Amino acid sequence: MAEELATYELDGEIALIGLNRPDKRNCMNEGLHKAVAPLILRANQEAKCGIIFGHGDHFCAGLDLAEAMQWINADSEVRLRRRGLWHPTLDSMARGYIPFIAALKGATIGGGLEIASAAHIRVADESTFFALPEGQRGIFVGGGGSVRIQRLMGFARMADLMLTGRVLTAQEGERFGLCQYVTPKGESLERAKSLARRIAKNAPLTNWAVSSCLNRVNDMSHNDGLFMETLISQAVSSQRSYDGLKAFVEHRADKLVEPGKSGDGGETISVKS
Repeated sequence: MAEELATYELDGEIALIGLNRPDKRNCMNEGLHKAVAPLILRANQEAKCGIIFGHGDHFCAGLDLAEAMQWINADSEVRLRRRGLWHPTLDSMARGYIPFIAALKGATIGGGLEIASAAHIRVADESTFFALPEGQRGIFVGGGGSVRIQRLMGFARMADLMLTGRVLTAQEGERFGLCQYVTPKGESLERAKSLARRIAKNAPLTNWAVSSCLNRVNDMSHNDGLFMETLISQAVSSQRSYDGLKAFVEHRADKLVEPGKSGDGGETISVKS
């Protein structure tokens, strides 16, 4: 287990994918990518919700710069083949069949934040810190961050991080849209599991529509988005839909949680700034 660059566990209906380079703060290198990519595809096939997390004290401290130095000055063909390697992998998480939750702690910077931004829900513990130090490294985001992170926090805030080297706390990250939950230190993975178990109870087609279609609607014009919404709302209708509506009408459905609490019944933000 310790020699694997990524771990996989199926906990009931929940797939747990662990980045496993703790001695390198789970920095992304070619080996880690090759290990993670098939696990995301596997989770899409056999789980109802996925969780991605980091072993050790950090989620992911970004690109392995020592490895990057070996190819950044290579010939153009070598560099061409390196570009965009993470795009299809992270798309299979962001636009796959099931929802994904990122359980964050410690360093969630650069490429690590790009991985986290591909998840649908991000749970950070109070040790989490966010940064995009590309400007100081002389590089640019390459794992979809210019699209996903910018949509989460907006151009001005992302530009600030990249240009100035600003580092955000977990609470600032929640306020800026980089995470939806903040937990006490060491509790992000357990909270992610709690949320995942709740999500797994949903109708699978609705989970698919939210995970894979809702973000596509965000890419469309107003009219095209409404047209897609109409198609998807019809596509997810099933016997499960009928049963769910019938349970509500007959007062057998679970009640909504109290305001201020999340779907799993927990606090929406456990740590206040």
